[in-house]
Amino acid sequence: MTCETAHTHRRYGETMIQDGQFRRQYTTTQQKVLTYLKNGIRKGDRYFKSRYIAKDLGLSSKEVGMNLAILAETCEELEIIRWSYSNSTTWMIRQQASASDSAG
Repeated sequence: MTCETAHTHRRYGETMIQDGQFRRQYTTTQQKVLTYLKNGIRKGDRYFKSRYIAKDLGLSSKEVGMNLAILAETCEELEIIRWSYSNSTTWMIRQQASASDSAG
């Protein structure tokens, strides 16, 4: 069993492991949102409204929007794009090409 010494890095959601490589870390809320989005994509969904995600996950729309904005910058698995606004922000979500290529 190995023990890794990790140091938090200043960029969102990254932890530096002893050898100088970075490992992505998400908050609990971000993990919930990512799981929700991945499950939706598996069902064929592409567009998600912040308020519906919030309702389903027991979060506020503001929490969802803030975390999706962070994930749009940091998540390498999904392409997260703020798509439109009509009563709630709509997000277009797609699997990143490199992530889907390596999965298949």
